[in-house]
Amino acid sequence: MYDDYNDQYETYDDYGPGDSHVEQYDRYRHVPETVRKFLIYFRNCINEGLIFDIQNLYENTFPKISEQLFEKTSWPDEADIAHIVDNDPVFLILYKELYYRHIYSKSQGPSLEQRFGSFYNYCDLFNYILNPDEPVTLELPDQWLWELIDEFVYQFQSFSQCRANLANKSSEDIENLTAHNKIWDVLCVLNVLHYLVDKSKIKSQLEVYASGGDPDSVAGPFGKHSLYKMLGYFALIGLLRLHSLLGDYYQAIKVLENVEIYKKSAYSHVPGCQISTAYYVGFAYMMMRRYSDAIRTFSGCLLYVQRTKQLFTARSYQNDQINKQTEQMYHLLAICLVLHPQCIDDGLQQALSDKNYHEKMYKMQYGDLAEFESCFLFACPKFLSSVPPSLDGKKEDTTRDAIKHQTQVFMDEVVQQKMLPTIRSYLKLYTTLPLSKLATFMCSSSSSRPDENWDLDKEVASLSIHLLCFKHKMKNIVWTKGASGLDGKFQSGSELDFYIDHDMIHIADTKVAHRYGDFFIRKILKFEELNRKLHHIKI
Repeated sequence: MYDDYNDQYETYDDYGPGDSHVEQYDRYRHVPETVRKFLIYFRNCINEGLIFDIQNLYENTFPKISEQLFEKTSWPDEADIAHIVDNDPVFLILYKELYYRHIYSKSQGPSLEQRFGSFYNYCDLFNYILNPDEPVTLELPDQWLWELIDEFVYQFQSFSQCRANLANKSSEDIENLTAHNKIWDVLCVLNVLHYLVDKSKIKSQLEVYASGGDPDSVAGPFGKHSLYKMLGYFALIGLLRLHSLLGDYYQAIKVLENVEIYKKSAYSHVPGCQISTAYYVGFAYMMMRRYSDAIRTFSGCLLYVQRTKQLFTARSYQNDQINKQTEQMYHLLAICLVLHPQCIDDGLQQALSDKNYHEKMYKMQYGDLAEFESCFLFACPKFLSSVPPSLDGKKEDTTRDAIKHQTQVFMDEVVQQKMLPTIRSYLKLYTTLPLSKLATFMCSSSSSRPDENWDLDKEVASLSIHLLCFKHKMKNIVWTKGASGLDGKFQSGSELDFYIDHDMIHIADTKVAHRYGDFFIRKILKFEELNRKLHHIKI
């Protein structure tokens, strides 16, 4: 069936942005024949539940037509295509979801009216899915369902940032926003996501699934349906992202209490969802000062990306987002390794070196606060304020207020740990070290050299505070197998330990020796593979 459609579809490449079909559409609002055939076939596939054909049309055909015919314009609006699909209400809702998403992807962005229209269309879609007493018969690919939830949260984020910038708003825009003050309200977005979670009973399903049971036994009539089950799971990830954007990291991790973050499951097979989950979970852990958990989360995801990077080379919105989040996670991993040094996979260590992160890490290790801030600003989410600015107040741009606040919270933590890398570097050299001697070393390594007014007792007292800080910062909650994301045990993450007896520091190296055997075996196998390739080339 789809092969027949492809034969018809091949002719669409003949039409470009300057050809007669597009000009005719612009002048007379006629829909090009290629688009007509696509919409009719797309609608038939959705009505018949042909998942593989729907996925192909959604992931390949729609983006291809968008690039060829609608690169600088929007798709035809609902009124122009309704008669083509026999005014099918469900298809028109799904079409408008793609229509508005395409508008958001363009550089100039949507107008206020288009933002309102997209919100109302999401209301229609979720009302259609959630209001009936029985599950709807609609079937959509998991990739579409994930991107639907992801786009829903993104459009809320985009509107919140637009709403926070009153400096460039006209009086007409202010009146328009005042008249529609409930649109894209944070409580409305939270309610929708929680309703999807509750309707699908996804938390109960995940709990039973983790214990080896049958999720369908607790799914209820809606949760057994793939549409509701996957929307419920993706809604949990949407809540993770939303709480992270609002700066509520505890709640962000809590919504995933039944999700096995470090284990691939039947619910986490969409790559974009996996990577987004790891990014926001790792970031939340980092902001909660759980650096070991953050490093484990980032490392696991980045190793997955390394193994499957060929999947994300094609140009698409989701792949662009995945590549961006991957780059952000490398920055966050570098920050965490500076604040909480530990061994990571050799492949990741090599990737950090290849991407020149070692220079950034070197600067951060030596207390360059500007480098910390620069890396954080690049890698952090675009935070939002839960309370938008008053429309009756001063016209100013408050878009970056939430980002500034979260950056300040992070930098306050960094300042407290600024001296720890230097202290660590000295302690590694000794088994015993007098406090006075270390205080002299610390003062010599700082910008202020000892002079005649230098007070050793005062420096020793200051050093004692830094040593207590070292003890405190290096011990944090670490997740243990079988626990929820928030639970764990207090563990020391430092490769060395020490105690102070009177005026003497006693240092013990707790670092586990490298397994050199594994390292050499990997290198031997690598050289053997290279030799085989060279031998093959010579032959």
